[in-house]
Amino acid sequence: MHDAFTAPGRFFRGNLHTHSTRSDGVIDPAEVCRRYADQGYDFISLTDHFVGAYGYPITDTRAFRTNRFTTIPGAELHSGAMSNGELWHILAVGLPDDFAPSHSPDFVPVEGQETGAELAARARAAGAFVAIAHPQWSGLTLDDARTIEAAHAVEIYNHGCAVGCDRADGAAIADLLLNEGRRLTLCATDDAHFHEPDHFGGWVMVKAEENDPDALLAALKAGHYYASTGPEIRSVTITPEAVEVECSAAAAVIVSGRGTASRAIHGPSMTRAVMPRARFVGSPWLRVTVVDAAGRRAWSNPYWV
Repeated sequence: MHDAFTAPGRFFRGNLHTHSTRSDGVIDPAEVCRRYADQGYDFISLTDHFVGAYGYPITDTRAFRTNRFTTIPGAELHSGAMSNGELWHILAVGLPDDFAPSHSPDFVPVEGQETGAELAARARAAGAFVAIAHPQWSGLTLDDARTIEAAHAVEIYNHGCAVGCDRADGAAIADLLLNEGRRLTLCATDDAHFHEPDHFGGWVMVKAEENDPDALLAALKAGHYYASTGPEIRSVTITPEAVEVECSAAAAVIVSGRGTASRAIHGPSMTRAVMPRARFVGSPWLRVTVVDAAGRRAWSNPYWV
């Protein structure tokens, strides 16, 4: 099995969660794409809110593709109530443009609409990469999260929620689901609306053979990516004795597993760390976090060992 570091191809940097004037963002789709391209991103998915108030948009960004920048169609889907009574937010990257609207007239749950789980399953069946968006901001419970069986991923970091309300975290929910055997991956996103500094802060590095929407989407579904707010992860090698990580200059390298299984190595400008696996005996999964001197993080996807 390949991971992000052994799969063929090269890494492409992308943002999977972005809004424009097609929903509640403040700049138009062309300008959103221009800004990400000029910032050095290889791709984005423009994921406007899929509710009736905005005409259920799956924003067409094909005209903004170039020979070095591409786009993947998508939307942020909403339907049904979580246990707190609020509407579900589900990220769907790679939606077909004829994806049927849910009965979601606005941002308030209404009687008779699809549940979040049903909508997520329908999006996955239509070919989308599905992620549970901003669990901490949403007030998501573990019971809520368990229902989204169609999810490929959980947002481990949401930059808009970091700068807007200090609720960026998805690790707690993700780890609890991993503990139950859910084979999920972990994505970092911007959730950019451009009305505050909510952009260029969280991204995915996707390993694919070309910067093509279909190739990128297939790599996301295969887990051939890692998430970051700054550091690079260059390789993760797991043997029966140790976890070896190569990365850009780091102040800490952390390995986490089931329950309390975790350990960190700290040092100045580390580019390699070797973590003995004795602390992780009995953990069926491991994941790596790299932290740089500025506190920015990168996260590997979980390894099932």
